[in-house]
Amino acid sequence: QVQLVESGGGLVQAGGSLRLSCAASGSIFRFNAMGWYRQAPGKERELVAAVSRDGSTNIADSVKGRFTISRDNAKNTVYLQMNSLKPEDTAVYYCNADPTGWGPGYEYWGQGTQVTVSS
Repeated sequence: QVQLVESGGGLVQAGGSLRLSCAASGSIFRFNAMGWYRQAPGKERELVAAVSRDGSTNIADSVKGRFTISRDNAKNTVYLQMNSLKPEDTAVYYCNADPTGWGPGYEYWGQGTQVTVSS
C-alpha cells in the first residue's frame, strides 16, 4: 500500500506560479510512473503530466510550456511546477502513483489539493 500526500495548492492570481508536491510513503525509485491529474467542477479527471521511471515526461497540451513535472527518487517526492497560471487551471489536483504499469486497478491516488486561479 502506498500513501500519497499532496501539498502546495492554494489561491493565486492569473499569471502566477505554484509548486505542488506529492510525498510517497515508500520508495518510488522502481515505480513505472508518477503523475498529476486534475478535475474541475463538472468535468472529468484529466492527465496533466506524468514522469516515467526513465525520466521521460508526458505533458498535456493545455499546459505544455507552462507546467513541469519532476521526480526526486531520493526524497520519494514528485513535483509539479506550474507557471503562467490561468483561470482555466482551477481544479483539484491529484497525485497518481503507477508502480507496475498494469492499469487503473494497480494505481494509487492522493487526496487532492485545490488550486484556484483568479482572473
